[in-house]
Amino acid sequence: MAGLFDIGRYEVEEKLGSGGMAHVYLARDPFMKRQVAVKVMYAALHHDIDFRTRFEREAQVIAALEHPNIVPVYDFGYHQELPFIVMRYMLGGSLKDRLEDYGPLSLTDAARVIERMAMALDDAHQRGVVHRDFKPENILLDQQGTPFLADFGIVKVLSASLGTGGWIAGTPAYMAPEQIHGTQEPDGRTDVYAMGITLFELLTGEKPYQDPDATKLMMKHVLDPIPAIRERLPDLPDGINEAILQAMAKDREERFPTALAFSEAINASARAILSRRARKRWMADELADALDSLSEGEDDSQDS
Repeated sequence: MAGLFDIGRYEVEEKLGSGGMAHVYLARDPFMKRQVAVKVMYAALHHDIDFRTRFEREAQVIAALEHPNIVPVYDFGYHQELPFIVMRYMLGGSLKDRLEDYGPLSLTDAARVIERMAMALDDAHQRGVVHRDFKPENILLDQQGTPFLADFGIVKVLSASLGTGGWIAGTPAYMAPEQIHGTQEPDGRTDVYAMGITLFELLTGEKPYQDPDATKLMMKHVLDPIPAIRERLPDLPDGINEAILQAMAKDREERFPTALAFSEAINASARAILSRRARKRWMADELADALDSLSEGEDDSQDS
């Protein structure tokens, strides 16, 4: 079956969506005989050197990271002078799609997602790369539901200079105060803030701060108290609430120093819950066995 049109050698089958600076298509690679995702920069941005540089940098950054928890890049090229990136096609869609279709995740599943993402982010941070747009929409799932980090389109390469022309990089619902102020260079703790928001959303199905006006929403991150997740999920352990509060601290000096430190705090609380549940099941089984033994003893005495 012929594709809709070609991008380089790739035969486009359908449009998957659009982002801040590119369209994404599902295509077939006739050489490798597999489906791929092709991300093509908007034609309207062709003459914008800033966006073009960001787009090209995204391909370079992901290719250099080569982390097992990051969506891999297969190819890079130009189509009608527009740069495009060819990536692995993630059949499971995004974590945002998963939330919309099935609702919040269990603590165990959410902790697993955060752990995989933390490993990817910490590896990037150690290489001087800050994602700056971490959110469920940029966590893609493969056919088995395994999460992968995607979309480094507004990545910040530390020590590298790239003008923004006054444009604030990020998504308002997930932006750390320092991103909004623009007075501090982003670092790994900027991504930790977005991880805290993402975990809040994974567990509740809602973002901690909401407002239809983007400017007002950003000001909530700067000025409003951090919402306590326990108010929405009263049975959630104190440790999870405290971890999210620390990850979302207004002052990044008060946040977890690394993404993995945040993940470890979440996992510790999740393990404690599982341990308590296991003990309760064991006690219930022991009680059931004791009652069975008692019942059998009574039956024996009646027979005699």
